[in-house]
Amino acid sequence: MTSDDHIWDALRRLTTARIGLRRAGAGLATAPLLEFRLAHARARDAVHEPLDAARLATELATLGSPIVTIASAAGDRPTYLMRPDLGRSLSADTHAALAPYRGEYDIVFVIADGLSAGAVMRHAPPLLAQVLPRLHAKGFNLGPFVLVRLGRVAVGDAVAEALGAKCVAILIGERPGLSAPDSMGAYLTWRPHTGTTDADRNCISNIRPAGIDYHSAGFTIVHLLAAMRARGLSGVGLKDESDRPLIGNAGYEVTASSTIRDAPMLSAPKA
Repeated sequence: MTSDDHIWDALRRLTTARIGLRRAGAGLATAPLLEFRLAHARARDAVHEPLDAARLATELATLGSPIVTIASAAGDRPTYLMRPDLGRSLSADTHAALAPYRGEYDIVFVIADGLSAGAVMRHAPPLLAQVLPRLHAKGFNLGPFVLVRLGRVAVGDAVAEALGAKCVAILIGERPGLSAPDSMGAYLTWRPHTGTTDADRNCISNIRPAGIDYHSAGFTIVHLLAAMRARGLSGVGLKDESDRPLIGNAGYEVTASSTIRDAPMLSAPKA
């Protein structure tokens, strides 16, 4: 151990990034090399892990919403990885499965495996447990939970169209990294339709206990959904300023007259 190791040890406690790695000659020392290989193996395993839809449905059943399990047009995992376009489309028999649930919903939640099925298995149920009571309190009419095997972000657009939902929130496993093989993202889209682009979406990324925790992510999701309903838009035109009420006006409500610059506006504290 060198004198510099104490300095690096203190810094490593502040981040999961690989910094100040020990070296042996021109290469890494054995310990950090093995740690890197383990992290790489976990990331690869996360990409190939299948979604246990039955177990996930059992956990989500406690939240009280109907659950529908469907699949994308990808067919299998290798095809899904090599043909991203098929992961954005629904399989041929999906519309028949969704037809009985068609209605007029404010929001439908879609849960897809994406590139890390383990992420949604671990994080979707506790996140939705935070979000649903707040949405019910705001009068949102929620559609069924839709579980999608081999789904990508845009598959939520097709689901929302089929169900008649004004907005879709898709919870999906993100591309695994060497420090986070189980990171989940939430993509929110107002009036989704075939051809919707990423510019029309709002994203909350890195949802996990070591990233954005469930309470914080849930707060942001509810705030954005309320803003979308009030203003009738999402994406680049809707700025996430959900932290402003925490600064000085916790009682703020988004209204249709709110703009990108002033939503949410802070009012002077009342005496």
